[in-house]
Amino acid sequence: MSTRSPLAPVLARLRTTHPYAVDAAVAALVLFAVSLQWLFPDEGDDPLTWRGWLLGAATALPLVWRRAAPFATACAVSVATPAQAVYHAPPPDLMYGGFVVLYTLAALARPWQRRVMLAGWLIGVAATISHKEDAEPFEYAFQLLSIVCAYALGSLTRTQRAYTAELEDRARRLERERAADTARATAQERARIARDMHDILAHAVSLMVVQAEAGPVVVRSDPARAEAAFDAIATAGRDAMAQLRRILGVLKQERLDLVPQRLPQPGLAALPGLVRQVGESAGLRVELRVTGEPRPLPSDTEVAAYRIAQEALTNTVKHAYASSAAVGLDWAEDAVTLTVTDDGRGPSAPGGGGHGLIGIRERAAACGGEATAGGRPDGGFRVVVRLPVAAGRRAALG
Repeated sequence: MSTRSPLAPVLARLRTTHPYAVDAAVAALVLFAVSLQWLFPDEGDDPLTWRGWLLGAATALPLVWRRAAPFATACAVSVATPAQAVYHAPPPDLMYGGFVVLYTLAALARPWQRRVMLAGWLIGVAATISHKEDAEPFEYAFQLLSIVCAYALGSLTRTQRAYTAELEDRARRLERERAADTARATAQERARIARDMHDILAHAVSLMVVQAEAGPVVVRSDPARAEAAFDAIATAGRDAMAQLRRILGVLKQERLDLVPQRLPQPGLAALPGLVRQVGESAGLRVELRVTGEPRPLPSDTEVAAYRIAQEALTNTVKHAYASSAAVGLDWAEDAVTLTVTDDGRGPSAPGGGGHGLIGIRERAAACGGEATAGGRPDGGFRVVVRLPVAAGRRAALG
């Protein structure tokens, strides 16, 4: 069942109406209320004079500018209201214009204006009632309480507006933060996919190029070796295609129940297979050395370590012209250090390595680690990456 108020459409329409139109309607309504005492005088009361009606109109007409100039409007109404009450018979039954300006001041004016005007009206009304003959005590209570109620209603409106504005501002900030987080996550995911595609393609193509160059050389002298080279090319291609399908699958907007089962991303457990594949395909002597006690790693750190080793070995195959390489895993209490060394000449560009070394550093930084790469004093090239284990990753990422 809907709990929406039947006045909600009217209030919504009023909020979108031009302020001067609303204020002119309020002034007309107050003028009509003031005129009732002249149109329908109470029996036994003195009739409202034309001069008194004009002073009553002076309490209503300034309300057209009550929001544009609240304090000036309040001053004008504050002068006209006691003048009507004191100098023309009879005094008004209710201070309609005064209630409106007190409400408006409490809702819109500055603090000192609100306080000065409230104190002035309380004192002025009490003095005006005391000037009236045969004033009853209840008149003081009624008029003064009416003033306080009008002012309190305006204060509540001001508080509600401030609260609503704060909620709207907070919602806008949250929306901007959510959009920024989405854009940042999208950029990070694109960078991750780009790194994965670069690593997969560069590794597979490098091995395929090495085998393709070796195949024609031995195709006549050693057919078995040539057949093994072509098998290695096919294996590298199939492996690259499988990994690319897995990566590109996350880019498709598919229903979860229709997404085929995909193999998990490779981690440290796949390093022996990677070392063996590079050794067999590229003709390198590659060995894997593990020291220390293995510790749990976050899943993305596992993938990053594998991809870093893959990219470092790919650089060795493509650029180093090396005869041997070594992959080392050194487990410590709070981190694992991955080292890939070779006896070649390393990337030719100063400080280089192109996108490969840049991707290595980005992967390490994304996991809270750090990477260094450079030539060895005794020749060859070395990549050293330190990655935090699960317990120390939060501190590493700050």
